[in-house]
Amino acid sequence: MKLNGISDNAGASKERMRVGRGIGSGKGKTGGRGVKGQKARSGVAIKGFEGGQMPLHRRLPKRGFWNPFATDYNEVNIGRVQQAVDAGKLDAGKAVTIDALVAAGVCARARDGVKILGVGELKAKLAFEVAAASKSAVAAIEKAGGSVKLLAVKAEAAAQA
Repeated sequence: MKLNGISDNAGASKERMRVGRGIGSGKGKTGGRGVKGQKARSGVAIKGFEGGQMPLHRRLPKRGFWNPFATDYNEVNIGRVQQAVDAGKLDAGKAVTIDALVAAGVCARARDGVKILGVGELKAKLAFEVAAASKSAVAAIEKAGGSVKLLAVKAEAAAQA
């Protein structure tokens, strides 16, 4: 196989319509835009406009609010941590931190911290250094002989500074 021999499946892509190229093309003169008026011109964006009537997005009431101080945790179940240990991606001898979980592929990226949840079964003796943990997770970790150290959350540290 050569790169110049590769082609897409037949009918996979459509050729673009060339508008405004004579009446024989079927899309000549107005180019499929109808006749005159604001929408026939270029550069028009009438997104929520309803002809002077109060638009829907302004008729409906506002609800809720966005909390700028909310913490966004990476929520990880102990069963998922055990899978990573079994696969050899997490070292049982080292502390389980957000950096270790990201490196092992358990979390996609680090957020404000990690919260350990108690779904699943933990067999390995692990030392967790996390922002939060549920009661069931702490019980399961201590039952397996591990420990949980709760860290100060980044957001709290930023608020106090």
